[in-house]
Amino acid sequence: MPNRLADETSPYLLQHADNPVDWYPWGDEAFARARAEDKPVLLSVGYSTCHWCHVMAHESFESHEIAELMNERFVNVKVDREERPDIDGVYMLAVQALTGQGGWPMTVFLTPDREPFFAGTYFPPEDAHGRPGFPRLLQAISASWAERREEVAQSAAEISARLARAATREAGGAPFDAGVAGDAVDAMLTAADGLWGGFGGAPKFPSPANLEFLLARAARPDEPRRAAIRAFLERTLWGMASGGMYDQLGGGFARYSVDGQWLVPHFEKMLYDNAQLARVYLHAFQLFGDPAHERVARETLAWLEREMLGADGAFFSALDADSEGVEGRFFLWTIEQIEAVLGEEAEAGARVFGVTPEGNFYDPHHPELLGRNVLSRRAEPLPGALDGRVEAWRASLFEARARRVPPATDDKALASWNGLALAAVAEAARVLDDARLRAIAENNARFVRERMWSDGALLHTRREGAAHVPGMLEDYAFYGLGLVELYRLTGARAHLDWAGALLDAIVARFRDGEHGGFFETSAESETLLFRQKPQFDQATPSGGAAAAQLALALHRHGLRADGAEIAREAVAAAQARIPDAPTGFGATLQVMDLLAAPPRELAIVGPPAARAPFEREAARRFTPGLALAPADAPDGQPLLEGREPPAAGAAAWLCANMVCQLPAATPAQLADQLDEAFPPYTEATP
Repeated sequence: MPNRLADETSPYLLQHADNPVDWYPWGDEAFARARAEDKPVLLSVGYSTCHWCHVMAHESFESHEIAELMNERFVNVKVDREERPDIDGVYMLAVQALTGQGGWPMTVFLTPDREPFFAGTYFPPEDAHGRPGFPRLLQAISASWAERREEVAQSAAEISARLARAATREAGGAPFDAGVAGDAVDAMLTAADGLWGGFGGAPKFPSPANLEFLLARAARPDEPRRAAIRAFLERTLWGMASGGMYDQLGGGFARYSVDGQWLVPHFEKMLYDNAQLARVYLHAFQLFGDPAHERVARETLAWLEREMLGADGAFFSALDADSEGVEGRFFLWTIEQIEAVLGEEAEAGARVFGVTPEGNFYDPHHPELLGRNVLSRRAEPLPGALDGRVEAWRASLFEARARRVPPATDDKALASWNGLALAAVAEAARVLDDARLRAIAENNARFVRERMWSDGALLHTRREGAAHVPGMLEDYAFYGLGLVELYRLTGARAHLDWAGALLDAIVARFRDGEHGGFFETSAESETLLFRQKPQFDQATPSGGAAAAQLALALHRHGLRADGAEIAREAVAAAQARIPDAPTGFGATLQVMDLLAAPPRELAIVGPPAARAPFEREAARRFTPGLALAPADAPDGQPLLEGREPPAAGAAAWLCANMVCQLPAATPAQLADQLDEAFPPYTEATP
């Protein structure tokens, strides 16, 4: 018989609706029952595409014996971390504080007052991997609750108070110091993997915010470490795109590599990773001119359109790591499978895609996968005519793979992640002059405005016709930045005005007027143990940094007089923490560099057909921080004031530090001005 989760819309919660566990969704009802029955709460947090969440569900939550123990001694609450990142963030701090690490599934034991007293991640059904078996843990926690209640309650109160102090402590106050960003470059290059790129060893994550920061640094002709930065970026971008973390047949990136070589991935594909990485490769193409970077950007965007775009214009959240109950099965190949598809060319094809009889993938839980391979593209080019066959082999293998059972799709739409995708698609449409991508971007904005925006408020998630959960800081900030990119593409003032309305909401509902910075949740949202201030980048940029970037962008478009001050305030709240962990602050470092750089604006005015050559000229360059205003005619925006186009045609005005050059009457004149303001990349230093 289905439990209470059957009425939810989250795909993750629905995966657990038929468990014998008496699950509650997060809410007052569960905690009221815990108080009435004097039971602790077992909080389990995960997400629909999480492999180890599936493992623990199968081993424990589908077990009638374990479920009986859970139901008898606990009130059980299940949370989708993507639907409620605020809840996940609060209790992940508890997991990290109590265990020194984090991850999902997250398992936290709470008092009826929602205070944590014991926490962990995955627990096996029996003692294994240095972890206690889940039934034994449940019995121990239950015994402690019954026999040492006062001690448990005191410990929970102390843990909660300590977490609240840590989450809300103020690190700001120091004056803005642009030198912090330069020091961070040195620290990142020191921390870099000199062989495979990226930061650290296994597991290895792509860190797009740090890559964007370093790309912007490499674009500066006065950057003394320019050659070292480019070498690191090229190594990283090649490593990610040539290894198995990148889907060599269908495009798109998996969430991370389980090794240090970007070879064997954790196979789930997330919208947020691919939206950010598509922009990273797009910007690298603009800066360095390597067509390989353009190819990866295009293929990733094609994957987003093919597999992650709903008919209504919304982007889905993720693809599962598992298919047919096994992680990675959909993506793996044996030498025999390659031979069956490629026939006489199989030997050459296997070499190109790194396929061997021994295989490069190993899962101790699934020995039947021995001899299977994750595809890569690290072989030397083939001689002669065979090298031209690679695309045909890709197409044949892709077609054969499409006949397999695919991973499940988490089809909920999150406003925040849709904002990241909107920014990627809109910017790519502008840079690549792609009308199809433009239509996708405009349809996405239409969907979010009609289905997730109401009475000046944004909702966080939507699925099956229902939008709910009040929007959080990242929803407003990420979607606002997406709208700025859509404005830069279309020149439609409504997009910029909506971005301004989102910033107004951020300032009114999320800003800490006393200490600076931004809270993750609004003042009207549900009260949790404390309100966090997101300053540290996770897999996505920190909400505080994104809000600062939005404020600065709107300021430089003339829509928010206090935007630069808002951005400085947010940076000041995080600045003191950057030297201790610079790779955790890539998004904040981007804002710091923009604040330190002279503001630049480009207005292009005239009919769309006449503007187009000027806009294409601007789109060829990587121009971080440039405020771009395309328009048919002045529309009241300060950047366009007095910018009357010629009687026939268009003109462009490039300005820096409130000083404008003479209007460019031709694209060639604009090209010369842009080359002076944003010099093409060279490794020569001043």
